[in-house]
Amino acid sequence: MKKLVVFDLDGTLAASKSSLDAEMAALINKLLGIIKVAVISGGDWSQFQKQVLSHLASDERLQNLSLLPTCGTQFFTYDKKWEKIYSEDFSSEQKEKIVSSLKKAIEQSGLKADKTWGEVIEDRGSQITFSALGQEAPLKEKVKWDPDFTKRKKMKAILDTLIPEFSVRLGGATSIDVTEPGIDKAYGIKKLHDVLKIAIEEMIFIGDALFPGGNDYPAEQAGVVSIRVRDPKETKRVIEAIIACLG
Repeated sequence: MKKLVVFDLDGTLAASKSSLDAEMAALINKLLGIIKVAVISGGDWSQFQKQVLSHLASDERLQNLSLLPTCGTQFFTYDKKWEKIYSEDFSSEQKEKIVSSLKKAIEQSGLKADKTWGEVIEDRGSQITFSALGQEAPLKEKVKWDPDFTKRKKMKAILDTLIPEFSVRLGGATSIDVTEPGIDKAYGIKKLHDVLKIAIEEMIFIGDALFPGGNDYPAEQAGVVSIRVRDPKETKRVIEAIIACLG
Protein backbone atom coordinates (compact mmCIF):
# COMPACT_ATOMS: atom_id res chain seq x y z
CA MET A 1 0.00 0.00 0.00
CA LYS A 2 1.46 3.36 -1.04
CA LYS A 3 1.42 6.16 1.54
CA LEU A 4 3.12 9.06 -0.28
CA VAL A 5 3.00 10.43 -3.83
CA VAL A 6 6.02 12.60 -4.72
CA PHE A 7 5.98 14.98 -7.68
CA ASP A 8 8.49 17.02 -9.62
CA LEU A 9 7.09 20.51 -10.38
CA ASP A 10 8.19 22.08 -13.69
CA GLY A 11 7.25 19.92 -16.64
CA THR A 12 5.30 17.56 -14.38
CA LEU A 13 2.66 19.46 -12.41
CA ALA A 14 2.88 22.64 -14.49
CA ALA A 15 4.72 24.05 -17.47
CA SER A 16 8.11 25.60 -16.62
CA LYS A 17 7.76 28.48 -14.11
CA SER A 18 3.99 28.37 -14.61
CA SER A 19 1.20 27.87 -12.08
CA LEU A 20 -0.99 24.83 -11.60
CA ASP A 21 -4.01 25.11 -13.85
CA ALA A 22 -7.51 24.72 -12.41
CA GLU A 23 -7.79 21.03 -13.33
CA MET A 24 -4.41 20.16 -11.81
CA ALA A 25 -5.15 22.12 -8.62
CA ALA A 26 -8.46 20.29 -8.23
CA LEU A 27 -6.77 16.92 -8.68
CA ILE A 28 -4.03 17.73 -6.15
CA ASN A 29 -6.65 18.95 -3.65
CA LYS A 30 -8.52 15.68 -4.09
CA LEU A 31 -5.33 13.63 -3.77
CA LEU A 32 -4.40 15.49 -0.55
CA GLY A 33 -7.70 14.38 0.92
CA ILE A 34 -6.75 10.70 0.67
CA ILE A 35 -2.93 10.40 0.78
CA LYS A 36 0.21 12.34 1.69
CA VAL A 37 1.77 14.32 -1.18
CA ALA A 38 5.20 15.92 -1.62
CA VAL A 39 6.67 18.17 -4.30
CA ILE A 40 10.44 18.31 -4.95
CA SER A 41 11.76 20.90 -7.40
CA GLY A 42 14.82 22.92 -8.31
CA GLY A 43 12.72 26.03 -7.80
CA ASP A 44 13.00 28.18 -4.68
CA TRP A 45 10.34 28.70 -1.99
CA SER A 46 8.85 31.76 -3.71
CA GLN A 47 8.18 29.66 -6.81
CA PHE A 48 6.36 27.05 -4.73
CA GLN A 49 4.19 29.78 -3.25
CA LYS A 50 3.41 31.26 -6.65
CA GLN A 51 3.08 28.08 -8.72
CA VAL A 52 1.49 25.72 -6.20
CA LEU A 53 0.21 27.08 -2.90
CA SER A 54 -1.70 30.07 -4.27
CA HIS A 55 -3.85 27.64 -6.27
CA LEU A 56 -4.61 25.04 -3.58
CA ALA A 57 -7.36 25.12 -0.98
CA SER A 58 -6.14 26.60 2.32
CA ASP A 59 -7.56 23.97 4.65
CA GLU A 60 -6.50 21.05 6.85
CA ARG A 61 -5.53 18.99 3.79
CA LEU A 62 -2.30 21.02 3.60
CA GLN A 63 -1.09 18.97 6.58
CA ASN A 64 -0.70 16.13 4.07
CA LEU A 65 1.59 18.25 1.87
CA SER A 66 5.40 18.46 2.14
CA LEU A 67 7.34 20.91 -0.06
CA LEU A 68 11.03 20.48 -0.87
CA PRO A 69 12.49 23.43 -2.84
CA THR A 70 15.93 23.52 -4.47
CA CYS A 71 16.16 19.80 -5.22
CA GLY A 72 15.33 18.79 -1.68
CA THR A 73 17.94 20.97 0.04
CA GLN A 74 15.08 22.69 1.86
CA PHE A 75 12.03 21.11 3.51
CA PHE A 76 8.73 22.76 4.48
CA THR A 77 5.75 21.24 6.30
CA TYR A 78 2.41 22.71 7.35
CA ASP A 79 0.92 22.97 10.84
CA LYS A 80 -1.39 26.00 10.82
CA LYS A 81 1.46 27.76 8.98
CA TRP A 82 4.37 26.75 6.75
CA GLU A 83 7.57 25.95 8.64
CA LYS A 84 11.07 25.31 7.29
CA ILE A 85 12.53 22.06 8.66
CA TYR A 86 16.05 22.54 7.26
CA SER A 87 18.13 24.34 4.60
CA GLU A 88 21.54 23.23 3.32
CA ASP A 89 23.13 26.51 2.13
CA PHE A 90 26.41 27.01 0.26
CA SER A 91 29.32 28.98 1.75
CA SER A 92 30.26 32.27 0.03
CA GLU A 93 33.42 30.64 -1.37
CA GLN A 94 31.44 27.79 -2.88
CA LYS A 95 28.96 30.19 -4.45
CA GLU A 96 31.76 32.25 -6.01
CA LYS A 97 33.37 29.18 -7.58
CA ILE A 98 30.08 27.83 -8.96
CA VAL A 99 29.03 31.16 -10.46
CA SER A 100 32.42 31.72 -12.14
CA SER A 101 32.36 28.15 -13.49
CA LEU A 102 28.87 28.62 -14.91
CA LYS A 103 30.04 31.76 -16.70
CA LYS A 104 33.02 29.87 -18.16
CA ALA A 105 30.77 27.00 -19.27
CA ILE A 106 28.40 29.40 -21.01
CA GLU A 107 31.29 30.89 -22.97
CA GLN A 108 32.98 27.56 -23.77
CA SER A 109 29.76 25.96 -24.95
CA GLY A 110 28.79 28.93 -27.11
CA LEU A 111 25.31 28.89 -25.58
CA LYS A 112 25.05 32.50 -24.46
CA ALA A 113 21.56 33.62 -25.47
CA ASP A 114 21.12 36.74 -27.60
CA LYS A 115 18.11 37.79 -25.54
CA THR A 116 17.30 37.00 -21.91
CA TRP A 117 14.52 37.80 -19.46
CA GLY A 118 15.62 38.26 -15.84
CA GLU A 119 18.52 36.60 -14.02
CA VAL A 120 20.47 33.92 -15.89
CA ILE A 121 22.37 32.73 -12.81
CA GLU A 122 20.34 32.70 -9.59
CA ASP A 123 21.58 32.12 -6.03
CA ARG A 124 18.93 30.08 -4.22
CA GLY A 125 20.99 29.63 -1.06
CA SER A 126 21.35 25.87 -1.13
CA GLN A 127 21.45 25.73 -4.94
CA ILE A 128 22.81 27.82 -7.82
CA THR A 129 20.61 27.66 -10.91
CA PHE A 130 21.47 28.58 -14.50
CA SER A 131 18.48 29.49 -16.65
CA ALA A 132 19.63 29.93 -20.25
CA LEU A 133 17.02 32.53 -21.20
CA GLY A 134 16.60 34.07 -17.75
CA GLN A 135 14.23 33.35 -14.87
CA GLU A 136 11.37 35.34 -16.41
CA ALA A 137 11.60 34.06 -19.99
CA PRO A 138 8.29 33.43 -21.79
CA LEU A 139 7.32 29.77 -21.85
CA LYS A 140 6.99 29.73 -25.64
CA GLU A 141 10.66 30.73 -25.92
CA LYS A 142 11.82 28.27 -23.27
CA VAL A 143 10.15 25.15 -24.65
CA LYS A 144 11.84 25.49 -28.03
CA TRP A 145 15.34 26.33 -26.77
CA ASP A 146 16.50 22.85 -25.70
CA PRO A 147 13.62 20.33 -25.98
CA ASP A 148 15.94 17.30 -26.18
CA PHE A 149 18.42 18.54 -23.50
CA THR A 150 21.28 18.47 -26.06
CA LYS A 151 22.49 22.00 -25.33
CA ARG A 152 22.48 21.56 -21.58
CA LYS A 153 24.19 18.16 -21.77
CA LYS A 154 27.03 19.97 -23.55
CA MET A 155 27.23 22.51 -20.72
CA LYS A 156 26.98 19.79 -18.08
CA ALA A 157 29.99 18.00 -19.58
CA ILE A 158 32.03 21.20 -19.24
CA LEU A 159 30.81 21.88 -15.70
CA ASP A 160 31.62 18.33 -14.62
CA THR A 161 35.28 19.09 -15.37
CA LEU A 162 35.25 22.59 -13.85
CA ILE A 163 33.43 21.77 -10.60
CA PRO A 164 33.64 17.98 -10.15
CA GLU A 165 33.13 18.40 -6.40
CA PHE A 166 29.52 19.52 -6.99
CA SER A 167 26.41 17.84 -8.39
CA VAL A 168 25.22 19.20 -11.75
CA ARG A 169 21.69 18.28 -12.90
CA LEU A 170 19.48 19.24 -15.82
CA GLY A 171 15.96 20.38 -15.00
CA GLY A 172 13.00 22.41 -16.19
CA ALA A 173 12.98 23.67 -19.77
CA THR A 174 16.24 25.67 -19.84
CA SER A 175 17.93 25.18 -16.45
CA ILE A 176 20.92 23.52 -14.85
CA ASP A 177 20.95 23.07 -11.05
CA VAL A 178 24.17 22.91 -9.04
CA THR A 179 24.09 21.53 -5.50
CA GLU A 180 26.39 19.86 -3.01
CA PRO A 181 27.24 16.28 -4.04
CA GLY A 182 24.56 13.93 -2.87
CA ILE A 183 22.11 16.81 -2.44
CA ASP A 184 19.58 15.94 -5.11
CA LYS A 185 16.14 14.37 -5.31
CA ALA A 186 17.49 11.14 -3.82
CA TYR A 187 18.51 13.24 -0.82
CA GLY A 188 15.00 14.69 -0.78
CA ILE A 189 13.50 11.20 -0.86
CA LYS A 190 15.68 10.20 2.10
CA LYS A 191 14.57 13.29 4.00
CA LEU A 192 10.93 12.47 3.29
CA HIS A 193 11.60 9.03 4.77
CA ASP A 194 13.36 10.51 7.82
CA VAL A 195 10.84 13.27 8.54
CA LEU A 196 7.57 11.53 7.63
CA LYS A 197 8.65 8.04 8.75
CA ILE A 198 7.42 6.55 5.46
CA ALA A 199 9.37 3.70 3.88
CA ILE A 200 10.78 4.30 0.39
CA GLU A 201 8.84 1.25 -0.86
CA GLU A 202 5.67 3.05 0.22
CA MET A 203 6.34 6.03 -2.07
CA ILE A 204 5.64 6.75 -5.75
CA PHE A 205 7.63 9.39 -7.66
CA ILE A 206 6.29 11.13 -10.77
CA GLY A 207 8.53 13.29 -12.98
CA ASP A 208 9.41 14.27 -16.54
CA ALA A 209 13.23 14.09 -16.29
CA LEU A 210 13.64 10.45 -15.27
CA PHE A 211 16.69 9.74 -17.42
CA PRO A 212 20.44 9.61 -16.64
CA GLY A 213 21.55 13.20 -16.00
CA GLY A 214 17.99 14.43 -15.50
CA ASN A 215 17.26 16.04 -12.15
CA ASP A 216 14.45 13.55 -11.43
CA TYR A 217 16.64 10.48 -12.04
CA PRO A 218 18.18 10.39 -8.53
CA ALA A 219 14.71 9.73 -7.10
CA GLU A 220 14.45 6.54 -9.13
CA GLN A 221 18.00 5.60 -8.15
CA ALA A 222 16.93 5.96 -4.52
CA GLY A 223 14.62 3.00 -5.03
CA VAL A 224 11.27 4.76 -5.39
CA VAL A 225 8.76 3.29 -7.83
CA SER A 226 8.91 6.00 -10.52
CA ILE A 227 6.57 7.02 -13.32
CA ARG A 228 7.97 9.12 -16.18
CA VAL A 229 5.50 11.56 -17.73
CA ARG A 230 5.80 13.68 -20.85
CA ASP A 231 3.96 16.74 -19.51
CA PRO A 232 1.35 17.94 -16.99
CA LYS A 233 -1.46 16.59 -19.18
CA GLU A 234 -0.11 13.07 -18.75
CA THR A 235 0.45 13.70 -15.02
CA LYS A 236 -3.26 14.46 -14.65
CA ARG A 237 -4.16 11.06 -16.07
CA VAL A 238 -1.71 9.38 -13.67
CA ILE A 239 -3.22 11.24 -10.70
CA GLU A 240 -6.72 10.22 -11.80
CA ALA A 241 -5.58 6.59 -11.89
CA ILE A 242 -4.04 6.86 -8.40
CA ILE A 243 -7.22 8.45 -7.01
CA ALA A 244 -9.32 5.70 -8.60
CA CYS A 245 -7.12 3.00 -7.04
CA LEU A 246 -7.06 4.61 -3.59
CA GLY A 247 -10.73 5.60 -3.67
